Amino acid sequence: MRRRCLSGHAAPVVLALAVIAALASCSTVERTVRRAEAAEAIGEYAEAAALFRQAYQRTSPKDRAARGRLAYSMAECYRRYGQVARAAGGYQNAERYGLTDTLTLLRLGDMLRAQGNYRAAAAAYQRYLDTHPADPAALAGIEAAAAAPEITKKGSPYTVTSEKVLISTRSDFCPAFADDKTLVFTTTRNTATGNDLSGVTAMKYADIFCVKRDEKGRWKTPEPLEGDVNTEFEEGACQFSPDGKTMYLTVCRRDATYPRMAEIYTSARQDAKWAKPQPLKVTADTLSSYAHPAVSPDGRWLYFTSDMPGGQGGFDLWRASLGSHGLGAVENLGPDINTPGNEVFPAFRPNGELYFSSDGRLPNLGGLDLYRAREDTVTQRWTVSALPAPMNSAGDDFGITFDGLHHRGYFSSSRAGRGVGRDRIYAFSHPEVLLTVKGWVYEQDGYELPEATVYVVGDDGSYIKRGVQSDGSFEEALSPGVRYVLLATCKGFLNVTQTLVADTAEVERQYVLQFPLPSLSVPVLVRGINYAFDSAELTPDSRTALDRLGRLLTENPHVTIELAAHCDNRGSDAYNDRLSQRRAESVVRYLTDSCHIAADRLTAVGYGERRPQVVTRRMAEQHAFLKEGDTLTVAFIDTLRTDEEREACHALNRRTAFRVLRTTYGLFDENGRLRPDAFKRPDEDLNRSDEDEEEGADAR
Repeated sequence: MRRRCLSGHAAPVVLALAVIAALASCSTVERTVRRAEAAEAIGEYAEAAALFRQAYQRTSPKDRAARGRLAYSMAECYRRYGQVARAAGGYQNAERYGLTDTLTLLRLGDMLRAQGNYRAAAAAYQRYLDTHPADPAALAGIEAAAAAPEITKKGSPYTVTSEKVLISTRSDFCPAFADDKTLVFTTTRNTATGNDLSGVTAMKYADIFCVKRDEKGRWKTPEPLEGDVNTEFEEGACQFSPDGKTMYLTVCRRDATYPRMAEIYTSARQDAKWAKPQPLKVTADTLSSYAHPAVSPDGRWLYFTSDMPGGQGGFDLWRASLGSHGLGAVENLGPDINTPGNEVFPAFRPNGELYFSSDGRLPNLGGLDLYRAREDTVTQRWTVSALPAPMNSAGDDFGITFDGLHHRGYFSSSRAGRGVGRDRIYAFSHPEVLLTVKGWVYEQDGYELPEATVYVVGDDGSYIKRGVQSDGSFEEALSPGVRYVLLATCKGFLNVTQTLVADTAEVERQYVLQFPLPSLSVPVLVRGINYAFDSAELTPDSRTALDRLGRLLTENPHVTIELAAHCDNRGSDAYNDRLSQRRAESVVRYLTDSCHIAADRLTAVGYGERRPQVVTRRMAEQHAFLKEGDTLTVAFIDTLRTDEEREACHALNRRTAFRVLRTTYGLFDENGRLRPDAFKRPDEDLNRSDEDEEEGADAR
């Protein structure tokens, strides 16, 4: 009886407890879902996915509608931060619980294709089409899935290999060359700044690291980028200006209540370190993301990706002009480049080719694929082609960089085989016969001019304007059989031009050119001009230096100069004045007669021994007994210890030099007005034929 009574009282108690537990569970699930939705709203997809998963596990399988919605939400978050396999599982669960009236099957097809499961992907797209007939995204997915196996099987001459020194247990991506010996990349490895984990990726907040080559060309151990670039925020996806002095990077600041909008920042190089990044305002729109900056090789444009209004859909590629006053107006690259999908991670090869990634173009092997684009400067239309396998894969392939002019470099990919949901950096190469020119621009005494600009103009219509590296060097690819004119310019210096014809080559070849720019503000020593002993007669070996000076004056037609000859202190003052004057006049006579330089551009002055040489830095480096700033007077020379030192000083005093008097010759008419034909664009000057040059010389 006791047992029966106890049983009779226990039934309602157990039922009540079950109801209370169910209500508590329901309340917990609702709170978890609200937290998940809040995290998703601000872009913390890893956090949101984990919360949706908790809610899914706490929801009864009998509640099919709720389970289907939660599985779909979980899958969406997994997809957004690159967890392809987990996203596919989520969409499959959503389909299993009957949630197929949304994008479930379309997204499932995308995720299966990103895993390389093309047959299953095509089947998912087809099931989606059963309820969404003629949907263009599903039709494109079926077409891509059908073509992918053959593209993968066909392959290409590209070789792709793992870069072991760059592999970590976390994500590494977006490599970019800062110079020929330094590769920077974005990473979430455990040694990144701070201790917090990102709600977006469930990994450390991304930092920029670098890896440098040793003297044998091998990569050293990666380490954080020098300077103040890395912070507690997300930094990454960076590129560099052509001169290597400015870094453009993507920064995502943290905000617990606001969506994560990517922003573009800049950092200036200060010696061997990078300064604290500063925000670069692209537009006044604060509700859009701006990311993945890349500067065109000529330094004229900043390319970037954005979801701002006015695009083709998703993220588009845009550009803005770069000038001394900052960014100009932005322009969308248009439908030649952009699609209703996402176009991201622009990057340039030094030859001007634009590379980017897209998930909205065909052919596509899955996820983001790499594409190459070339712009026709006349029509301003782009021609786009997909890179072949193995450059592209079923995973995301993006963030490419090139090793100088070579058809080799590095890119990032989430392809199978290197960790679930992890991006890895891979090396790639393509067979090539590279024909290049490398030049150095420096002031007359041999010190680099990092502010110089170089124009490379070919008779095939090619035209390149390029800044130089910090050491004054530049490197450009050439086309065989093309005649090139190269013009080096720098503020405060005269221009120097070199010409070459690129031969047809079956093996790699590099032309090396020097561009010593004479100063506009200080006298320039003309080395190699010699006279007969005790005479103003020019020796035959002076011809090379004189012709070089003549070309310099021809290339700088608005300049007038004083041509000065100097003697040492041996001999009387009067005699040295007469001898130096005759020598200066001999040089002027050669320039007018043999180089066709107008006589009124040249002033001959003989200074005798009245202006002893002031020692330059280069002279001090060549003569250990001298220091920069010494003046080689008679009194100074008499203090020297040996005859060799004294004779060296006499030789330095015996010199021919020129200094610029005017830079406006021929620019104004007799009424003082600027002549309309006074200036020409560099390509107009450089593209003149040999016949034009001869006619111009005769006219002068």
